[in-house]
Amino acid sequence: MASFTVTALAPALGAEISGLDLRAPLAADGIAALKRAWREHLVLRFRGQLLSDPELLALSRVFGELDPPGPNPYGKPFLAEFPEINVISNVKKDGVPIGNLGDGEAVWHCDMTYIETPPMAALLHALDVPPSGGDTFWANMYLACETLPRALRQAIDGRRAIHDATYNSAGMMRKGMKDVTDPREAPGARHPLVVRHPETGRAALYLGRRRNSYILGLPLDESNELLDQLWTHATQPEFTFRQQWQPHDLILWDNRCTLHRRDSFDPGVSRIMHRTQIKGAAPVPYVEPGTMAA
Repeated sequence: MASFTVTALAPALGAEISGLDLRAPLAADGIAALKRAWREHLVLRFRGQLLSDPELLALSRVFGELDPPGPNPYGKPFLAEFPEINVISNVKKDGVPIGNLGDGEAVWHCDMTYIETPPMAALLHALDVPPSGGDTFWANMYLACETLPRALRQAIDGRRAIHDATYNSAGMMRKGMKDVTDPREAPGARHPLVVRHPETGRAALYLGRRRNSYILGLPLDESNELLDQLWTHATQPEFTFRQQWQPHDLILWDNRCTLHRRDSFDPGVSRIMHRTQIKGAAPVPYVEPGTMAA
């Protein structure tokens, strides 16, 4: 049996896994134990992991089929040799960014929910981190859903929302998109506001991004009011975990039941991270036990 230690990092979610060198192949029992810890804590942190890009790819495949990165504003992969890896960085070489998202704040979001089959998970490997700033936060959408006020839960029951494809989480317009002035006309997938996690069966709030979101079938002002309430509730500090990065940290998170965001940081210092994501399936609405699906 693989031996490692699981230490909770926050009451809401997040755990540190120690005692594993992720460069070595994981035995079947170790993978099973790791997945159990992941299902329980939603976000796992592994410190001091000196992974090469091929090793990061091999580890990522333990959790499922790789999903290619979403389109970036520059129209081509950042790593030609490893197109499955996305680079998150503010560094420029010869005036050209080597990665995405820059050094500004990245607002609360769930990755790539603007497509019909968003990734189920992502892994982020820290290669170079600033001495301060650039912290990443995750929020537990199981807890957010379970603690929704009754009236708010009833107001969104059975509802779907538009997940806008126009902008990324740093506010940059995606390649080929144009500005949206009416959220009801935003391009992107329509997903349930409350989804059923395919492995745990639990209900999770599913929000995507706030910008240009719209709850289908409602007047725009009513949609905006409900969405504002949902986002305020879902991102309360008691639902979150804060990651203060160290070099060679690796974070694995479940994209189906969490949100995340990033603080801004000094543009004069470098931050370089390599990221993979795991293919997912179309989100399905949560149906209360004992009731008939619509």
